[in-house]
Amino acid sequence: MALTGAARVAASLFAVLALLAAAGCASLGAPARAQAEAIAVAAQSHALDCAAAEACAAPSPLHALAARAAAESSPDRPRHLLRLLDDGPEALAARIALVRSARRSIDLQTYIFAEDDSGWLLLQELAAAARRGVQVRVLVDQLSAFAQVRTLAALASLHANFALRLYNPVLDRARLSLPMYAVASACCWRQLNRRMHNKLLLVDDALAITGGRNVQDVYFDWGEDYNFRDRDLLLAGPETAAMARNFQAFWDSPYSVPAARLGDVAGYLRAHGAPALAPPPYRRPQRVQALQAEAGDPQWQQAHLVDPALAVGPVRFIADGPRKHRAEVDPRQAPEPAGAALRALVAGAQSEILLQTPYLVLSQQAQHVFRQLHRQPAPPRVQISTNSLAATDAFIAYALSYKYKRRYLRDFGFEIHEFKPFPAAAPLRLDALGVDLPDAPPAPATPAPRGLQARRLAAHRLREAPESESARWGIFPSGGLPVRLREAGLRMGLHAKSLVVDGRVGVVGSHNFDPRGDHWNTESAVLVADPAFAAALAASIRRDMAPENAWTIGRRDPSPLLPGLEFTLARLSERMPLFDLWPVKYATSYQFVPGPDCPAPPSPFAPDFRRCHVPVGDFPEVDMGVKWLGVRLFTAFGAGLRPIL
Repeated sequence: MALTGAARVAASLFAVLALLAAAGCASLGAPARAQAEAIAVAAQSHALDCAAAEACAAPSPLHALAARAAAESSPDRPRHLLRLLDDGPEALAARIALVRSARRSIDLQTYIFAEDDSGWLLLQELAAAARRGVQVRVLVDQLSAFAQVRTLAALASLHANFALRLYNPVLDRARLSLPMYAVASACCWRQLNRRMHNKLLLVDDALAITGGRNVQDVYFDWGEDYNFRDRDLLLAGPETAAMARNFQAFWDSPYSVPAARLGDVAGYLRAHGAPALAPPPYRRPQRVQALQAEAGDPQWQQAHLVDPALAVGPVRFIADGPRKHRAEVDPRQAPEPAGAALRALVAGAQSEILLQTPYLVLSQQAQHVFRQLHRQPAPPRVQISTNSLAATDAFIAYALSYKYKRRYLRDFGFEIHEFKPFPAAAPLRLDALGVDLPDAPPAPATPAPRGLQARRLAAHRLREAPESESARWGIFPSGGLPVRLREAGLRMGLHAKSLVVDGRVGVVGSHNFDPRGDHWNTESAVLVADPAFAAALAASIRRDMAPENAWTIGRRDPSPLLPGLEFTLARLSERMPLFDLWPVKYATSYQFVPGPDCPAPPSPFAPDFRRCHVPVGDFPEVDMGVKWLGVRLFTAFGAGLRPIL
C-alpha cells in the first residue's frame, strides 16, 4: 500500500532519528577508551611552579575565618562565620580569592560551566592552582559542561593535579547537539532528567561558597543583555566537613565519569591527540584584569569578605546525594533530605515565611504543606518573591505559575511579588560590565517604572545597536526562553533560592522549591538558625519585593455581570489538566502608587490594597507576541509538564 505524504514524512523523520540514535549510542569499546585515557594521562604535566610549603598559596585573610571558626568551635557548640554574597562581581572575586588561597585542595561542583569570560577566568585560576601543587577536582553536570569537546579534551590532559568528571552523561557523550538531545529525550527520558543541580566551591575542606550561582557571566553581572539576581554564602566552620563528604559521594559515584572516557572526548583524543588548553578568548580583558586585581588585594578581601562576616549559631548543610538517581528510586517520591528538610522547616512556621524562587511551580508535597498552614486558625504570613513573565528566563515555568495564581492567593494565602525586568534598586553594578555608559539622565522625583541604571544602559545599547535583536528577543547566554519586551535594555531576572522562617532561620541554596528539585535534580542548601543572619537575608529578599523592583499580584476586580459565575468557571477551568481555556484569570499585576494615604504598600489582602495600587495588566512590559501566545498555550495544555519544570 502506498504511503501518504504525511506518512512518508513521518517515516523519514523516524529513519533520521534512528540513525542519530545509532550514532549517539554507538559506544567505544574498552580498548579504545583505555587508549584515549592513556593519551590524556601521558600528556598531563607533572611539573610544579612552586617548591615551597602550602603550594605557594596567596596570602589571604580568608583563612583567618577558618582558623577563628575552628578555634571557637567545640563538639557540642560549633561556630561558623559566613558572608552573604548578594553582589555578582563580589561573588566572582570571592571565588578567585579562595582559589588563589588554596593550600591543599579545591573541589568544584556546578550545574553550568560556560566558556565565557567568567568561566575562562575561573579555569585559568584552577589550572594555575594545579600547577603550583593543589589537588583540583571539577565535577560538572553533563548537560551544561563547557561548549566544546576540544576544551574537555584539553582539561582531561592538563595536569596530574587536575581532574575533571561529568555527571550522568547521556548517550555516552560529553556534549549533546540539538538532534542528540531529541534522541536522548526519546530513548532516555528518565536519565536525561536526572541532573546534578548542586553548587559548591570547597577549598582545603575549610572554606566554601555555596548557593544558587553557576559558572557563567550572567550570574556575576557580566552579561550584556541579561543578568541573574542571585545569592551565595561564603562559609567557614565545622559544617564544611559535611560538604566535603557530600562532594566525595558524588565524585565516587558511578554516575561521575572522567571526561576522557566519554565517546566524543575519547574520539577527539584518539583522532587529534591531547590539545593544549587554548588561551582565554576574553571579550572584555580589561574587566577581567580589574576583577583579578580586586580579588588579589588582601585589603579588599578584608573589607568586603572578612569584616562583614557574621558569627552565627547552628548551621546545617542539607544535600541530596547521587543515590537519589538510582534506577530503583521512584521519581514520584522525594526520599532524599534536601526537599524534605525544607518542607519540614516551612511546616513549622508560626508567624512569617519569606520565600524567594525564580519559578513558582510547587510540587504536590509543597502544596499540601502550604494548604495545611493556611487552614490554621492563625496562619503565618507568606510572602513570595519570584519572576514576572518579563523577567523570567523560563516562560514555560511562568505559564504554569500563571495558571495557579488563584490557588496560590486563595488556598495558600500567598502575597506574590513578581520581579521587574528593569528594577530600579536591584544590586546591579554597571561598572562591572566594562562598557562605556552615557551620562545619566536626571533622577525622577518618584521611582520610575524602569530603573535609573537600566535606563542608562538601555540608552547605551540603543545608541550602539538600535535594532538589537538579542536585547529585544532575549537570546541570552543563559540559554533560557525569555519573552520579547516592549523596550530594549539590560534585563534582570531572579535566580536566587532563599527562605526565611519566623525571622529565626535563613536558607540559601540551589533548590527552587519546585517539582524538579524534589524529584529529579540533586540539590543542596545551607540552613542557618541565627536571627541576625535571618534579618540580613530577609532584608535582601524584601528589597527584591519592594515596589520599585517588583509588581504585586492581587485579585482582579470582579466582573459586574455575574461575578460568582465567572469565578466558578475560572476555577473549573484551572482544575482541568488540559483545555484550561477560560480567558479571564483570577489575579493580575499591580503597581504601588505612594501618597499621603499610602505611605507603604498594603498587603494584597488588605481592604485598602486597590486604593494604593493600580492594575498594570497580566504581563506588564511584555510585547504581546509569539511567546505570550506560548504562555497561554502552556497555561491551557501544559499542566502535565509540572513534574519536570
